[in-house]
Amino acid sequence: MKNPLPQLERLFVADAGLETDLIYNRGIDLPCFASIVLLRSQEGRGILEDYFRPYLDLARRLGLGCLLESASWRASSDWAPRLGVTQEELAELNRTSVELLKNLRAGYGSPATPVVVSGCIGPRGDGYDPGKLMTAKEAEYYHGQQAAELAAAAPDLLSAITMNNVPEAIGIARAAEKLGLPVVIAFTVETDGRLPTGQSLAEAISEVDDATGEYPAYFMINCAHPTHFRGALEQGSAWMRRLGGIRANASRCSHAELDAMTELDAGNPTELAQLYRELRDSHPQLNIIGGCCGTDLRHVTAIAECCASTTGAIAENEAAAA
Repeated sequence: MKNPLPQLERLFVADAGLETDLIYNRGIDLPCFASIVLLRSQEGRGILEDYFRPYLDLARRLGLGCLLESASWRASSDWAPRLGVTQEELAELNRTSVELLKNLRAGYGSPATPVVVSGCIGPRGDGYDPGKLMTAKEAEYYHGQQAAELAAAAPDLLSAITMNNVPEAIGIARAAEKLGLPVVIAFTVETDGRLPTGQSLAEAISEVDDATGEYPAYFMINCAHPTHFRGALEQGSAWMRRLGGIRANASRCSHAELDAMTELDAGNPTELAQLYRELRDSHPQLNIIGGCCGTDLRHVTAIAECCASTTGAIAENEAAAA
């Protein structure tokens, strides 16, 4: 899909690993890894606002755009009974997750530092294990409900985060198209750079594009360390031009190893930032830089400062703001 999203033209910073930061660094209980439950109370909404504000401050300090993802990654209908909420309340929480970010944006956004709000959709099941695959049609029907709930609050786009199989990604893209919203598909990969289904990134992105008429605005990689996927990125290939950003894990561990851990592996923020810089030097279209599991403000600050320090990035953002 062709659209005017500003992150297609300039460097944007995203937040970090929301759920792992809240659970492991701040001691906040999130049942089923679902940050959406925080929106049930004023105290919880305050926790989310306090989490997001430093990323807005970081973007403004560096003269970057900022992409905010709603706290709705685990807020599709199957999760309602496990979270102890009704479907009606879950729908309202989805809408509130977008509204909270739009309210935050009101105090930060400017032509020099634009803020984009995304309605976040996660996988139906485990992000690391595709389990029983839906068909694209089934995925469109299932995820269409949450997509419509998020769309009711008028986000700038929808993002499907931690997609581990192609049919689910196709279904979400088609649901977004019916709603008239841009959509981003972020695939996760194993240590071999392939999706948990065994498919390569090149195959996955090409298949989604073929099935949707290239409807996604761009694709991303999330929830994997750069060392897991950098070898899969093909310089100059057509599918690589569709890859627009990275939200990597802090840890070099595999998904299976991360699942077995009882303590957070925060990795090395400085090393991670340098890996991002190397990736962006080779693939300058990677405009969206943020973190995923195990990362926090330290990691994203190091990444943003490292990537924004390049002459090209500075010139690019100055031109976009002019």
